[in-house]
Amino acid sequence: MSDPYSFTATTPRLGLPNLFAAQAQKEFTVNEAFALLDALVHAVVEGMADNPPPSPVDGECWIVGSQPGGEWAEQAGRIACRQVDNWLFAQPYDGLVVYDRSAGQIARFENGWIRASRVLEPTGGATQDSEARAAITGVLAALRDARILPAD
Repeated sequence: MSDPYSFTATTPRLGLPNLFAAQAQKEFTVNEAFALLDALVHAVVEGMADNPPPSPVDGECWIVGSQPGGEWAEQAGRIACRQVDNWLFAQPYDGLVVYDRSAGQIARFENGWIRASRVLEPTGGATQDSEARAAITGVLAALRDARILPAD
């Protein structure tokens, strides 16, 4: 017979709370885990901000900026998710990808939030190759359409 597993209080990647035998009010633990999963699976954030919006709606999420205040104090870099009129905070992990609505692009976490920077299209020059220029412009358009690069 194999040894029983010994679980920590939270899961290692998402920080979801684990249940324990004879635990009181298990529904709170389970509901917190569901709320975190709801926020982090196919994550969408409204943008990045240092302070909570004045009238948040349940279900909206934000990346907390580097100088947080108010209800977000001491939560820099985390994802703030509005759940049942309260803020729930999730610590991002390397590889987490979110879609940022305000920027219209993907943000990826790797020791901090990373976004693709704008790439300028080729212009001018002594010798212009129209086929190369058209190909590069097409690649840039495809990267923008895929939300890998920000839209113009």
